[in-house]
Amino acid sequence: MKLTFGEKIKNLREDSDLNQSELGKRTNMTQRKISYIENNKYEPSLNDIRELCLFFGVSADYLLDLPPYRK
Repeated sequence: MKLTFGEKIKNLREDSDLNQSELGKRTNMTQRKISYIENNKYEPSLNDIRELCLFFGVSADYLLDLPPYRK
């Protein structure tokens, strides 16, 4: 079963032992925005995705469920 974008963010956040407020502060987002992202009620901007990728050390491909890059 594939995880949604929000489920991936929630899992990454919980694996990092952070609450939504702490993640928000570290990624320049509000707790409310993190909650909306995790519940798939908000489509994150490119900047939001970038901040989350950099913070968690994951690729956008992973978060967006994209296939591996092929030449």
